[in-house]
Amino acid sequence: MGVAAQTSFMGMPSGSLDKKGRACIPAHYRQILTAQGTTGLYVRPHPGKPALQCYGETLFEEYQRSKPIRNPFSEEHDDEAFDVYAQTEPHSFDENGRVRLLQSLIDHAHLGENVTFVGLGEKFEIWDTQQLDAWRAERRTKASRPAASP
Repeated sequence: MGVAAQTSFMGMPSGSLDKKGRACIPAHYRQILTAQGTTGLYVRPHPGKPALQCYGETLFEEYQRSKPIRNPFSEEHDDEAFDVYAQTEPHSFDENGRVRLLQSLIDHAHLGENVTFVGLGEKFEIWDTQQLDAWRAERRTKASRPAASP
């Protein structure tokens, strides 16, 4: 039986960020993005974590199709547009499958030399490996606490 083409970002492959701010996106992640017709990927700072959210054309098109029609001059529209469009940067792959991240994105996620790519189905995150380890330990600690009594 043949292996089906992977369509979801899965796993937690490790990688590195070089001194020029370039990260090599895992090959199987690049294959998914290419299958979506994406020549690179979209990257934005995660709004609630020290990480970067990354995705391709499929998720971006889904988002655009699903958003309600709003007055494009309303404050509600501008808030959402700022959160998604203004903070999202398209990044193209170089000949080695790397993307060069903006310094503002590197700073947001506190990225150092060692990074981890976290597959989340239709998107993935890029984390500094030490930050991810600390975040995961914190989550485990919270999960192991007994529930408060009413």
